[in-house]
Amino acid sequence: MPIRALSTSLLLASLALAQEPGTPVFRGGVKAVIAPTVVMTKDGEYVNGLQPWNFQLTDNGKAQDIRVDVTYVPKSLVVAIQANSSAEPVLPKIQKIGSLLKPLVMGDQGEVALVAFDSRVRVLQDFTSDTNKLEAALHALRPGSSLSCMNDAVVACARMLSKRPPDRRRVLLLISETRDNGSQTKVREAMTDLEFDNVSVYSVNISHLVTILEPQQMPPRPNPIPATAMPLPPGVPPTPDNAAQMYGNPMNSGNVIPLFVEIFKDVKGIFVKNPVEVYTKFTGGKEHSFINQRELENAVSDIGNELHSEYLITYSPNNKDEAGFHEIAVTVDRPNVKVRTRPGYWVAAQY
Repeated sequence: MPIRALSTSLLLASLALAQEPGTPVFRGGVKAVIAPTVVMTKDGEYVNGLQPWNFQLTDNGKAQDIRVDVTYVPKSLVVAIQANSSAEPVLPKIQKIGSLLKPLVMGDQGEVALVAFDSRVRVLQDFTSDTNKLEAALHALRPGSSLSCMNDAVVACARMLSKRPPDRRRVLLLISETRDNGSQTKVREAMTDLEFDNVSVYSVNISHLVTILEPQQMPPRPNPIPATAMPLPPGVPPTPDNAAQMYGNPMNSGNVIPLFVEIFKDVKGIFVKNPVEVYTKFTGGKEHSFINQRELENAVSDIGNELHSEYLITYSPNNKDEAGFHEIAVTVDRPNVKVRTRPGYWVAAQY
């Protein structure tokens, strides 16, 4: 039975303004939360065939009544491609992946749209299941200005996906550098749209070798909360397997929760060196990178495999009146597995 992707919260539409003094705050409550979840072995193999009763989910430490979709859900995918002057050397590689895009969403009900961005955001091809149209749009791709307005593109793509039927899985694939250059949109505003429209973000990052003359990125800020200081949710026994699922594996995105909270709380929005990392981890997606054609094709194929192997967990929170960041934790009753899902969502205070 397909997921009905209801809006996470009416309040999310006002998050960019909610912390500003004197700004009216919309009232509303969380209706439903969607948590796409991937389960993998320690060797990196996807674990398929799990049933709803194999999963447990907590929201801010409170056990939730969940629904788990283990059948096919039709997918809507937007592929957003950085097409500025610095990306020109890799555009010929990107133009060759048209035949790989349809398998990403699988089935006649799957659909793909193509967007290019530099200083502008352009729709190259609206949603279609026709591979020939996708290949033709990619063939017409040309480099533009020196800017790379990725945050603006993320918002535009989220709004495109918001217009798709609510029973579809909504996914954004970024093929770009990990930084933004020139957007008017702040990361917090883009994250709000992704949250509100239930969009998961995956990325295939253009190698910095392409722009080697540009300044080096600063490393991501360290997590101020040690993993060992984070308690397991109530009802979850402190076994090594459960602890590893929650905090001890490199796929888990809990270590960026302090950054998410800081982004949402800050009045003016902080500067983020690597927006792609924020978007992918906040929505439960994943980053890839490439230099050559084979690495690009392998990355796209891996994303397709993950989308076809994920479990969609939906629930209506029993603590929906709690303001602030709601941390999501998913565990499964299988030993020696890694679980990745979105780390949580934000709810603004109601007045």
